[in-house]
Amino acid sequence: MATRLRTAHTADLAPAELRAARALLEDAFDGDFRDEDWDHGLGGMHVLVHDGRGLAAHGSVIQRRVLHRGRSLRVGYVEAVGVRADVRRTGLGGRVMAELERIIESAYGLGALSASEEGAALYAVRGWRLWPGQVCVLAPDGAVRRLPEEEGTTFVRPGAAVGPLDPAYGLVFDWRDGDVL
Repeated sequence: MATRLRTAHTADLAPAELRAARALLEDAFDGDFRDEDWDHGLGGMHVLVHDGRGLAAHGSVIQRRVLHRGRSLRVGYVEAVGVRADVRRTGLGGRVMAELERIIESAYGLGALSASEEGAALYAVRGWRLWPGQVCVLAPDGAVRRLPEEEGTTFVRPGAAVGPLDPAYGLVFDWRDGDVL
């Protein structure tokens, strides 16, 4: 079955396309895809793969900031990656990631994502590295709060502009609703 890949900013997606992406992600995550998860994937670039049955795969990359070793880095953060159940393990997730990685390499100094157990292997074989240090968030009150549940699931893809990352220093991400309960 032939597939078609489309890359577009959130602002350029029709309401029907956004509804289809949300439905695909809710199915892909077995109903464990919250409103905050959806919100986190909006406002950046989306990669959509369509086949004869409709939307088959989706992923997005949005801009975040991360503090590391006294620097504020522009990060292309991968969100909302999902593949329709009937076409999983056919390479569509890799096609989505290849396009997201191209965007990250062209526009950001660093790529980052938080992987599910099911998705971790895809990212690792593509050269993403599991972050061995602390993962934190800068809360609205200015406090740095550790996110231990994100440690062991956060992957990074350093770009040439950033230089090496030092796991002795944590990654302190910008705040988003839903990050800390």
